[in-house]
Amino acid sequence: MARYRKKPVEIEAIQWFKPGDHPAVETDCGCRKKDSCSECGNAFIQTLEGRHIVTPGDFIITGVQGEHYPCKPDIFAATYEPA
Repeated sequence: MARYRKKPVEIEAIQWFKPGDHPAVETDCGCRKKDSCSECGNAFIQTLEGRHIVTPGDFIITGVQGEHYPCKPDIFAATYEPA
C-alpha cells in the first residue's frame, strides 16, 4: 500500500460558541425541543456532504472551494497550527 501526506494548505477558521459567531451556522438543529437550539445548545451547518450538527467549541473551517464544515477542537488542534 502506498503512503500519502496531506498537502499543506492554509484555511480560515473560527471557533463557534453561540448563534451569530459565523454566518453559515444555522440555529435550528432540528432537535424538536420547544425552543430548539436554545435548549440543546447545538446548531447545524450545510456542508458539501449534507447537514452537520455544530456544538459550542467546534471550529468552522472554510475549505479551499469556499465551503464550510465543522471540526471538533481536539481534531483541529492535532491537524492545524497558526499560519
